[in-house]
Amino acid sequence: MSAIERPQPKTGVMDIAAYVPGRETAPGAAKVWKLSSNETPLGPSPAALDAMEAARAHLEHYPDGAATKLREAIAEVHGLNPSNILCSNGSDEALGLLAQTYLARGDEAIFTEHGFLVYRIQTLAAGATPVVVKEKDERADVDAILAAVSERTKMVFLANPNNPTGTYLPVDEVRRLQAGLPKHVLLVLDAAYAEYVRRNDYEAGIELVSPSDNVVMARTFSKIYGLAGLRIGWMYAPAHVIEAVNRVRGPFNVNALAVAAGAAAIRDRAHVEQAASFNETWRVWLSKELTKIGLRVTPSIGNFVLIHFPDNGGKTAEKADDFLLSRGFVLRRVTAYGFPNALRMSVGLEEANRGVVAALSEFMSN
Repeated sequence: MSAIERPQPKTGVMDIAAYVPGRETAPGAAKVWKLSSNETPLGPSPAALDAMEAARAHLEHYPDGAATKLREAIAEVHGLNPSNILCSNGSDEALGLLAQTYLARGDEAIFTEHGFLVYRIQTLAAGATPVVVKEKDERADVDAILAAVSERTKMVFLANPNNPTGTYLPVDEVRRLQAGLPKHVLLVLDAAYAEYVRRNDYEAGIELVSPSDNVVMARTFSKIYGLAGLRIGWMYAPAHVIEAVNRVRGPFNVNALAVAAGAAAIRDRAHVEQAASFNETWRVWLSKELTKIGLRVTPSIGNFVLIHFPDNGGKTAEKADDFLLSRGFVLRRVTAYGFPNALRMSVGLEEANRGVVAALSEFMSN
């Protein structure tokens, strides 16, 4: 008889550090501004809410397992073939499905040192080995990624723009990365914040997926579309990748409310443009104002800023976080991302943005 008296997870599972979401509360504060999860302060499109309300009348039915209406709406807006689109329960699920489909014990997956924590989690969950490469000036380094490729490499994750830094690789560098990878290595471009980008040298990945056999682009409705609570993601990929992943995913992984709301949200281009314009204005303002009070801000093109605190003088990120929480401002500690002395702040409404700057100005001057 075995001495083990209860079921045991497979080898490696308990070595995975569980993902910890951003906090939502500030105990004792009269009013709370949640700026920890990169959510849009403008909320979802009214059209999405109307579509979800209409879908409520048929909740006794299973959703369309292929999420056809959502895939067609995405294809319509982006000019894609819907057969090359797969929808998911948030882009996190898409990343996990790719790892389950293409990674196994003995394989390696590469990502950068400040990359999204889910890359490590899904790599380990698949039984593969994470390979972490250094960044240069808080930005992914193509040469370092290519130098880390070995005969065991099966996948490269690249967040572009990256979270929590907000930095990005221009399209020429992404193309250089893809050209330098062996043909059997899958390049996963995580473009969760693509809709916020206003740069001429940026591409989310669509243009690279179309002519390639080893590139996938993942996107989400959790950010600019304001539908984080519905968990909607999607990937655009070669037909052979879609066919393989469809054999792994759950048959009804996107619910009916999500399909309806997502299809309406992506077609409401006016709401998307309003959110992007609002974000551009206030992200630039935050960066300038925080710099004025002596804080370093990593140049960001997302809907958040990474705020660095001095290495001496006692004005640490930990103390700043406590100070902000006491005033109801909930930011994100990013120690797990390799920044023990920084806070990530989502761009919020005007009252929240001005309030954080005023509070940090007081904190730094005390």
